Amino acid sequence: MSTTKLAKEPEGTEPTAAPALLELRDLRVFYGAIEALKGVNLSVREGEVVALLGANGAGKSTTLRTASGMLSPRSGEVLLRGERIDGIKPHNLVRFGIGHVPEGRRVFARMTVRENLEMGAYRFKSPDQDEMDRIFGLFPRLAERSSQLGGTLSGGEQQMLAIGRALMGKPELLLLDEPSMGLAPLVVQQIFEILREINQQGTTVLLVEQNAAQALQLADRGYVLETGTVAMHEEASALLADPRVRAAYLGEIAE
Repeated sequence: MSTTKLAKEPEGTEPTAAPALLELRDLRVFYGAIEALKGVNLSVREGEVVALLGANGAGKSTTLRTASGMLSPRSGEVLLRGERIDGIKPHNLVRFGIGHVPEGRRVFARMTVRENLEMGAYRFKSPDQDEMDRIFGLFPRLAERSSQLGGTLSGGEQQMLAIGRALMGKPELLLLDEPSMGLAPLVVQQIFEILREINQQGTTVLLVEQNAAQALQLADRGYVLETGTVAMHEEASALLADPRVRAAYLGEIAE
């Protein structure tokens, strides 16, 4: 990946728009003495797919972990529909309508596919069979392997299972961290087609993805992080056409 630097986004350039489903305000997050997020501002409107791009170490996964309650900011705010949720534990945030698919899938290896999916519905008294059927419709491979142990699935199947497990919680907002990592191109294409369908069915998506071309083709808007700060924020089509983005993340030579 190129190390081309992007011009920093001026303060106050966030466009006026509909109220945000998720909003991050001036987030500062530390790992010990290391500042991972340095005043990040980001919003996701209902019904959108928003892509979060950046090199390794830019703060993308930290942003998702903070939004889902896995990390606590030292300062700043996380708001869902205008209400602060920073400080709420992750298992309780699921009840607020947030689902998080972490990097690395992390399926329950010794549970079956069906049991993994049922675990995703833990906030309900019992799993919703209609939701299970919807997920099996989205991921027919999981239906075929419903009694197979999660740890015996292929990488692509485990990614499908991780997404399906999060969907069993009926999230309004799905946070996805590197869904294409380590997968063959054909499987990546399939995953992104399913993500498009999930969004069309009403789930808002905040997506962290190294595959910038796939992410921006799916997304409505995108943010580019550099060393813990927002360097760019544009409509996805504008980012995809931007020569700086193409040089830094699509391997093209900047003119």
